[in-house]
Amino acid sequence: MNSKHRLAELRKALADVIPEAKLETATLPGGGGLVLTLLQESYPQHLLDSDALLRIMNEPLYWAFCWAAGQTLAQFLLEHPDYVEGRRVLDFGAGSGVVAMAAARAGAGSVVVCDSDTLAQKACLLNADLNSVDIEVIGQLSELSGAVDIVLAADVLYDRSNLHWLAHFFQLAPLVLLADSRMKDFACEGYRLLERRISHTLPDLDESEEFRAVSVYLGQRSADQQGTV
Repeated sequence: MNSKHRLAELRKALADVIPEAKLETATLPGGGGLVLTLLQESYPQHLLDSDALLRIMNEPLYWAFCWAAGQTLAQFLLEHPDYVEGRRVLDFGAGSGVVAMAAARAGAGSVVVCDSDTLAQKACLLNADLNSVDIEVIGQLSELSGAVDIVLAADVLYDRSNLHWLAHFFQLAPLVLLADSRMKDFACEGYRLLERRISHTLPDLDESEEFRAVSVYLGQRSADQQGTV
């Protein structure tokens, strides 16, 4: 499937949820020239009735947004390429693939994106073409072949039930870079805060200030955390 067909599928999927909305190519601010296919900035929020809002809640289009934490982690990698340069990278819960695009642009040896949403997989491949980078796409971690050097994850802690992934990441790689804006009382063995930045989702969801504050954490595997998938 080529980019033209992927874009057509994504447009149809968007129209099924938000009939009046469209996709557009957006350049990320401070993102080293990265471009993504996203929901248009001026999408018609005022036209969304209760049925449309319910569809959005039941079928969230994570791939159609560049979330604050993903944008922050992408910028962090472009500023600190040594974390991924020459390494095999896994972008977990990739969404639009913004973190994967940044890792590839920062000099990663190879990039694998993992997202169970087939539309997100198509969005990642479309965005990889837009940014002239190569990626491998898988739907489940069970499809991962071979070792990775570092796991990248952004916006995956929106639900506390996802916290178990943080320990599991150390079974995949010795290093983890995690970006999050939701978990304000974050504390997990092996992870330490690197920095905090202010960001916002694209298109702008007019989120509260607390969700614009993104923390970037480095996870380092200890000897007793090593394992296999």
